[in-house]
Amino acid sequence: MNKDTAIFAGGCFWCMVEPFDQQPGIEKVISGYTGGHVPNPTYEEVCSHTTGHTESVEITFDPSIISYKQLVDIYWRQTDPTDASGQFQDRGDSYRPVIFVNSDEQRKIAENSKEELANSGMFDEPIVTKIEDAKTFYPAEEYHQDFYKKNPLRNQIEELGGRQQFKDTKWKK
Repeated sequence: MNKDTAIFAGGCFWCMVEPFDQQPGIEKVISGYTGGHVPNPTYEEVCSHTTGHTESVEITFDPSIISYKQLVDIYWRQTDPTDASGQFQDRGDSYRPVIFVNSDEQRKIAENSKEELANSGMFDEPIVTKIEDAKTFYPAEEYHQDFYKKNPLRNQIEELGGRQQFKDTKWKK
C-alpha cells in the first residue's frame, strides 16, 4: 500500500474520525493534537487553551485508492468553513478549522479546493478555514481513539448537537 498522511482540524476530534474512517483506502484515523508549542500535550492541557494545539485527526491513506483532493472534499462537509472561532458547540482556538498540509502538493490542492468552495456560492459568508504547514502531531489518549465505535450513542448526540444541523441548514442545496 502506498501511504500518505493528511491532518485536519474541525472542532472536536471525536466527530472528525467516522467520516474518514468509513472510506476505502483509509488505513487509520487517529485523534490527536497539533499546531501548538508544548511537546506531548494532554487533553486537559489542550482544553486549557494554553498550549496552542488544535484537536485534529491524522489520516493515513493510500493515494492510489482515495486522493488527497477527495479527503479535502470530505473535510469541507464536516466543518463550518465560515466559522474561525471554533466549530458548532465547540468554541475556542483548540477547535478552530484548519487544514494542515505536509507538502507543496497538498497546499496547492487545499488552496484550490478552498477557492473553489469560496466561488461556488454554497455559502453567503467568506471561507475562513486556515491552511497551515503541518507540525508535530501528538496522538490523543487511548480513550479518545475510535470514539464513535466505543460510544455510539454519545457520538450520535455530539453529531446532532451541531454538525448535522449545520449540514441540513447552512449548506445550500
